[in-house]
Amino acid sequence: MNGLTRVPGLLYGGDYNPEQWPQEVWAEDARLMREAGVTMITVGVFSWARLQPGPDTWDFDWFDRLLDLLHAHGIAVDLATATASPPAWLVRAHPEILPVTADGVRLEFGSRQHYCPSSPDYRAAALRLTRTLAERYAHHPALALWHIHNEYGDHVTECFCARSAAHFRSWLTERYGPIDALNHAWGTAFWSQHYGTYEEIEPPRTAPGPVNPTQLLDWRRFCSDALLDCHRAEREALRELSPDTPATTNFMSMFKALDYWEWARHEDFVSDDAYPDPADPQAHVNAALTYDLMRSLKGGRPWLLLEQAPSAVSWRPVNVPKRPGLQRLWSLQALARGADGIMYFQWRASRAGAEKYHSAMLPHRGTASRGWRETVRFGAELARLASVAGATTTADVAILLDWDSWWALEADDHPSARMRWRDLLRPWYTALHARAVTVDFVPPRADPTGYRAVLAPNLHLLRTEDAARIAAYVHGGGHFVCGPFSGVVDGHDHIHDGGAPGPLRALLGVCVDEFWPLPDEESVPLASGARATLWSEWIEPEDPDTEVLDTYATGELAGCPAVTRRRHGAGTAWYTGAHLGDSIATVLGPALDAAGVRPVLPDVPDGVEATVRTGEHGSHLFVLNHRDHPARTPLTGPWATGATDLLTGAPVHGHLDLGPLGAAVLRLPTHPGETGK
Repeated sequence: MNGLTRVPGLLYGGDYNPEQWPQEVWAEDARLMREAGVTMITVGVFSWARLQPGPDTWDFDWFDRLLDLLHAHGIAVDLATATASPPAWLVRAHPEILPVTADGVRLEFGSRQHYCPSSPDYRAAALRLTRTLAERYAHHPALALWHIHNEYGDHVTECFCARSAAHFRSWLTERYGPIDALNHAWGTAFWSQHYGTYEEIEPPRTAPGPVNPTQLLDWRRFCSDALLDCHRAEREALRELSPDTPATTNFMSMFKALDYWEWARHEDFVSDDAYPDPADPQAHVNAALTYDLMRSLKGGRPWLLLEQAPSAVSWRPVNVPKRPGLQRLWSLQALARGADGIMYFQWRASRAGAEKYHSAMLPHRGTASRGWRETVRFGAELARLASVAGATTTADVAILLDWDSWWALEADDHPSARMRWRDLLRPWYTALHARAVTVDFVPPRADPTGYRAVLAPNLHLLRTEDAARIAAYVHGGGHFVCGPFSGVVDGHDHIHDGGAPGPLRALLGVCVDEFWPLPDEESVPLASGARATLWSEWIEPEDPDTEVLDTYATGELAGCPAVTRRRHGAGTAWYTGAHLGDSIATVLGPALDAAGVRPVLPDVPDGVEATVRTGEHGSHLFVLNHRDHPARTPLTGPWATGATDLLTGAPVHGHLDLGPLGAAVLRLPTHPGETGK
């Protein structure tokens, strides 16, 4: 049984939009789903206008027939609440539902997600639809999962209408209480921005110059919460009316607009829509990062890849298809990093609409196509991997991720507009991925005890209590590596007393005298041979125990420390005051070695990925070759002598030889004498 639903084994399927097709096509689709090994299909995502053609008119007959048909073919249903795209009749009856931009432009009907998250009329209509669906289908035998809404925040993350303004004021009142508390938090003594009452506050609409940065930070918090309120209302209705069926909503990878730590608390399990770019040679590394985050959001529990493209998407400037074997490899990568199901957008390729050029499990050419052959082939392979379902992954390394800090880091009027969270994170993660080191993400408020090493590529916003938790972790024997421009501001986006690194100053044993951002295309060599790009800092050691590991070799900071290390109790803390890009591996390598962090396999070739999932049916080693040429991977320990490749059924000894885009899933049985098949 997978760790997500009552459907046995690993989930396999995709989004199905039967309202786009004559009903005689449905029977063919159900038959082909069985042929492809599909176990669960998503329906209803954009069906609101068909299910409710008018304010008090409902049409469920076609939907009843659809669910009955799928159940008769042994296919479970992920049933969407259909609330992501309000119908035209609702928008025309309540035009104030439509969202308003910061410039005062009201967006029109004709796309999707055309609603203000704070609109009471939208919320009431969405909740009514959700309750009606739950009352009708809670006990349908096909139902395996509720799919709430769809990709919250994909097109509209904020609305600046009068209703949103009132909602924002209510949110602020609950957060701060007396108006003086808000004035202190927002620093309104600056530029004569003092407020006498909450009624004087508006959203951060387009203004003559820079907008109050703490107001913008609170606005981001509010917008995430406003959308979450919509989600929670639907979730509570489903919990009341359909308590035995899990519910999820599809996240959008590492998405800036929504605080997924908070959102994940309200999910039965995490699901994600991931669309790596086949034209990007590092796409597999970025995807691995995303999948590690999805696994981490619920503390390591299995998650669901709810959408990906079988081949090309339709929304990039150039939509490169996945070459043969790539969708298989990337799907196995999601499994390797904790997914208990592989699903796609979409089942049958659309003939009309904005996504008619988007690939599908069943392409326009039908069953004669390459895409269909790969769909069927992978469905059969996935069935051989049923023992992976429910297995988990253990990581020795954690990366700290905080949405508040992300939002604060990328505010305007900073020393450099080029300090972007994902750009700072990516080289650190790439260095870990190259070493075959498994990573968890954790929020700064979490207890990091149990991890050998904790990394913070950037913690621009850092609360004093979170810094104290990090210091206690290091004192107890942990190893902490911190990147530049960290510990700068508190939770109100106020500069910490004494400057950076603020509450980490005593732990790291350094202070930042001045930020020294680097102009575009400029880099500075370090004494070690590493190079700083984007950012450097004038830092000075403040503790006799602080060791200078590297210095700037040239330029205005020549001879100044760039990388430092300090023992604290039984552990060690490193600080790099420069953005080192790919050179960060020269810092992380020794730090990981000192922490005793070991790779999954010691000699993984470049471009080969190795991860392990362990569960009641044994341990599973995924080895994935992302290169365009063959690769030999030496195996060690029990993997060298006692494992079976579940994809081929063959025993493996000593090493693995994988062709271009090749993969193997090795299994070690839990109990001695048990077969590896």
